Amino acid sequence: MTVEITSHEELRELLGVPNARAANKERTRLHERDREWLGASPFCLLATAGADGSCDVSPKGDPAGFALVLDDTTIALPERPGNKRADGYRNILDNPHVGLLFMIPGRTDTLRINGRARLVSDAPWFDDMVVKGHRPVLAVVVEIEQIFYHCAKAFLRSALWRPETWQPDLLPSRARLVKEVEAPNENLEDLERHYGPEYAAKIYV
Repeated sequence: MTVEITSHEELRELLGVPNARAANKERTRLHERDREWLGASPFCLLATAGADGSCDVSPKGDPAGFALVLDDTTIALPERPGNKRADGYRNILDNPHVGLLFMIPGRTDTLRINGRARLVSDAPWFDDMVVKGHRPVLAVVVEIEQIFYHCAKAFLRSALWRPETWQPDLLPSRARLVKEVEAPNENLEDLERHYGPEYAAKIYV
Protein backbone atom coordinates (compact mmCIF):
# COMPACT_ATOMS: atom_id res chain seq x y z
CA MET A 1 0.00 0.00 0.00
CA THR A 2 1.28 3.44 -0.93
CA VAL A 3 1.03 6.00 1.89
CA GLU A 4 1.03 9.58 0.62
CA ILE A 5 2.04 12.61 2.67
CA THR A 6 -0.52 15.37 2.19
CA SER A 7 0.19 17.95 4.89
CA HIS A 8 3.04 19.94 6.40
CA GLU A 9 2.24 18.38 9.76
CA GLU A 10 2.65 14.84 8.40
CA LEU A 11 5.92 15.78 6.75
CA ARG A 12 7.31 17.37 9.91
CA GLU A 13 6.22 14.39 12.01
CA LEU A 14 8.06 12.07 9.64
CA LEU A 15 11.28 14.08 9.22
CA GLY A 16 11.49 15.77 12.59
CA VAL A 17 12.55 19.34 13.39
CA PRO A 18 15.79 20.82 12.05
CA ASN A 19 18.40 21.85 14.57
CA ALA A 20 18.88 25.55 15.25
CA ARG A 21 21.93 25.92 13.02
CA ALA A 22 20.20 24.34 10.02
CA ALA A 23 17.01 26.29 10.59
CA ASN A 24 18.76 29.65 10.90
CA LYS A 25 21.56 29.42 8.33
CA GLU A 26 19.79 31.38 5.59
CA ARG A 27 21.25 34.79 4.77
CA THR A 28 20.25 37.55 2.33
CA ARG A 29 23.65 39.06 1.48
CA LEU A 30 26.89 37.66 0.13
CA HIS A 31 29.61 36.92 2.69
CA GLU A 32 33.24 37.17 1.59
CA ARG A 33 33.38 33.35 1.63
CA ASP A 34 30.40 33.25 -0.74
CA ARG A 35 32.31 35.49 -3.14
CA GLU A 36 35.29 33.15 -2.91
CA TRP A 37 33.05 30.15 -3.59
CA LEU A 38 31.50 31.79 -6.64
CA GLY A 39 34.99 32.66 -7.83
CA ALA A 40 36.00 29.00 -7.63
CA SER A 41 32.84 27.45 -9.08
CA PRO A 42 32.74 26.54 -12.79
CA PHE A 43 29.25 25.00 -12.74
CA CYS A 44 25.76 25.50 -11.36
CA LEU A 45 22.22 24.27 -11.83
CA LEU A 46 19.51 26.86 -12.52
CA ALA A 47 15.97 25.88 -11.48
CA THR A 48 12.95 27.77 -12.77
CA ALA A 49 9.17 27.36 -12.87
CA GLY A 50 6.66 28.62 -15.39
CA ALA A 51 3.45 30.48 -14.69
CA ASP A 52 1.60 27.16 -14.78
CA GLY A 53 3.98 25.54 -12.27
CA SER A 54 5.90 23.47 -14.81
CA CYS A 55 9.57 23.25 -13.84
CA ASP A 56 12.95 23.20 -15.52
CA VAL A 57 16.52 22.68 -14.32
CA SER A 58 19.33 23.76 -16.62
CA PRO A 59 23.10 23.29 -16.21
CA LYS A 60 25.27 26.39 -16.56
CA GLY A 61 29.03 26.25 -16.84
CA ASP A 62 32.05 28.30 -17.85
CA PRO A 63 35.54 28.88 -16.47
CA ALA A 64 35.61 29.17 -12.68
CA GLY A 65 34.21 32.50 -11.54
CA PHE A 66 31.70 32.72 -14.38
CA ALA A 67 29.00 33.94 -11.97
CA LEU A 68 29.73 37.65 -11.78
CA VAL A 69 29.16 39.39 -8.43
CA LEU A 70 27.56 42.77 -9.10
CA ASP A 71 27.09 43.75 -5.45
CA ASP A 72 26.37 42.15 -2.07
CA THR A 73 22.87 41.07 -3.12
CA THR A 74 23.17 40.57 -6.88
CA ILE A 75 24.91 38.12 -9.20
CA ALA A 76 24.77 37.57 -12.95
CA LEU A 77 25.13 34.42 -15.05
CA PRO A 78 26.24 34.57 -18.69
CA GLU A 79 24.42 32.67 -21.40
CA ARG A 80 26.45 31.13 -24.20
CA PRO A 81 25.23 29.75 -27.55
CA GLY A 82 23.04 26.69 -26.98
CA ASN A 83 20.17 24.74 -28.49
CA LYS A 84 17.87 27.80 -28.41
CA ARG A 85 15.06 26.04 -26.50
CA ALA A 86 15.32 28.67 -23.75
CA ASP A 87 13.01 26.71 -21.44
CA GLY A 88 14.32 28.31 -18.25
CA TYR A 89 14.49 31.79 -19.73
CA ARG A 90 10.89 31.62 -20.92
CA ASN A 91 9.97 30.57 -17.39
CA ILE A 92 11.81 33.57 -15.92
CA LEU A 93 9.80 35.93 -18.13
CA ASP A 94 6.61 34.46 -16.64
CA ASN A 95 7.85 33.78 -13.10
CA PRO A 96 11.05 35.40 -11.81
CA HIS A 97 11.66 33.02 -8.90
CA VAL A 98 14.80 30.92 -9.38
CA GLY A 99 17.00 28.51 -7.44
CA LEU A 100 20.73 28.02 -8.01
CA LEU A 101 23.10 25.31 -6.82
CA PHE A 102 26.81 26.12 -7.23
CA MET A 103 29.32 23.27 -7.23
CA ILE A 104 33.10 23.02 -7.01
CA PRO A 105 34.52 19.78 -8.46
CA GLY A 106 35.70 17.52 -5.67
CA ARG A 107 33.78 19.42 -2.96
CA THR A 108 30.88 17.61 -1.37
CA ASP A 109 29.17 20.74 -0.01
CA THR A 110 27.40 23.23 -2.28
CA LEU A 111 26.28 26.85 -2.25
CA ARG A 112 22.57 27.49 -2.74
CA ILE A 113 21.06 30.79 -3.83
CA ASN A 114 17.36 31.53 -4.23
CA GLY A 115 16.04 34.80 -5.55
CA ARG A 116 14.32 36.75 -8.30
CA ALA A 117 15.77 36.84 -11.80
CA ARG A 118 15.55 39.06 -14.84
CA LEU A 119 17.07 38.78 -18.32
CA VAL A 120 19.49 41.39 -19.65
CA SER A 121 20.60 41.59 -23.29
CA ASP A 122 23.55 43.91 -22.66
CA ALA A 123 25.25 45.89 -19.89
CA PRO A 124 28.68 47.47 -19.29
CA TRP A 125 29.72 44.48 -17.17
CA PHE A 126 29.24 42.11 -20.12
CA ASP A 127 32.88 42.98 -20.88
CA ASP A 128 33.80 41.16 -17.66
CA MET A 129 32.11 38.00 -18.95
CA VAL A 130 34.04 37.65 -22.20
CA VAL A 131 35.45 34.15 -22.74
CA LYS A 132 37.70 33.36 -25.70
CA GLY A 133 36.75 36.68 -27.23
CA HIS A 134 33.00 36.09 -26.99
CA ARG A 135 30.54 38.22 -25.04
CA PRO A 136 27.49 36.52 -23.51
CA VAL A 137 24.35 36.12 -25.61
CA LEU A 138 22.43 37.43 -22.58
CA ALA A 139 22.76 37.37 -18.82
CA VAL A 140 20.52 36.28 -15.97
CA VAL A 141 20.63 38.83 -13.16
CA VAL A 142 19.61 37.32 -9.81
CA GLU A 143 18.59 39.43 -6.82
CA ILE A 144 19.46 37.26 -3.83
CA GLU A 145 16.69 36.49 -1.33
CA GLN A 146 18.24 33.42 0.33
CA ILE A 147 21.79 32.12 0.39
CA PHE A 148 23.25 29.25 2.40
CA TYR A 149 25.58 26.28 2.22
CA HIS A 150 24.19 22.78 1.77
CA CYS A 151 25.71 19.80 3.54
CA ALA A 152 27.72 17.01 1.88
CA LYS A 153 25.48 14.00 2.50
CA ALA A 154 24.00 13.63 -1.01
CA PHE A 155 27.44 13.76 -2.62
CA LEU A 156 28.88 11.33 -0.09
CA ARG A 157 26.01 8.88 -0.57
CA SER A 158 26.29 9.04 -4.34
CA ALA A 159 30.13 8.94 -4.37
CA LEU A 160 29.83 11.48 -7.18
CA TRP A 161 33.42 12.72 -7.06
CA ARG A 162 35.09 9.32 -6.59
CA PRO A 163 36.68 8.46 -9.97
CA GLU A 164 36.73 4.74 -9.18
CA THR A 165 32.91 4.77 -9.33
CA TRP A 166 32.71 6.52 -12.71
CA GLN A 167 31.40 4.50 -15.66
CA PRO A 168 31.07 6.95 -18.57
CA ASP A 169 30.82 4.13 -21.11
CA LEU A 170 27.98 2.35 -19.31
CA LEU A 171 25.50 3.94 -21.75
CA PRO A 172 25.79 4.61 -25.48
CA SER A 173 27.61 7.71 -26.72
CA ARG A 174 25.83 11.04 -27.08
CA ALA A 175 25.63 10.49 -30.85
CA ARG A 176 24.02 7.08 -30.42
CA LEU A 177 21.55 8.37 -27.84
CA VAL A 178 20.48 11.11 -30.26
CA LYS A 179 20.08 8.55 -33.04
CA GLU A 180 18.03 6.15 -30.89
CA VAL A 181 15.94 8.60 -28.87
CA GLU A 182 15.73 11.96 -30.58
CA ALA A 183 16.48 11.73 -34.31
CA PRO A 184 16.19 8.17 -35.67
CA ASN A 185 16.26 9.41 -39.28
CA GLU A 186 19.64 11.11 -38.96
CA ASN A 187 22.84 9.42 -40.07
CA LEU A 188 24.89 8.03 -37.18
CA GLU A 189 28.21 8.88 -38.81
CA ASP A 190 27.10 12.50 -39.21
CA LEU A 191 26.03 12.60 -35.56
CA GLU A 192 29.32 11.10 -34.39
CA ARG A 193 31.19 13.69 -36.42
CA HIS A 194 29.03 16.49 -34.94
CA TYR A 195 29.62 15.34 -31.35
CA GLY A 196 33.27 14.47 -31.96
CA PRO A 197 36.42 16.49 -31.15
CA GLU A 198 35.21 19.55 -33.07
CA TYR A 199 32.14 19.87 -30.81
CA ALA A 200 34.22 21.27 -27.93
CA ALA A 201 35.89 23.72 -30.28
CA LYS A 202 32.54 25.31 -31.19
CA ILE A 203 30.93 25.82 -27.78
CA TYR A 204 31.41 29.61 -27.81
CA VAL A 205 30.28 30.24 -31.39
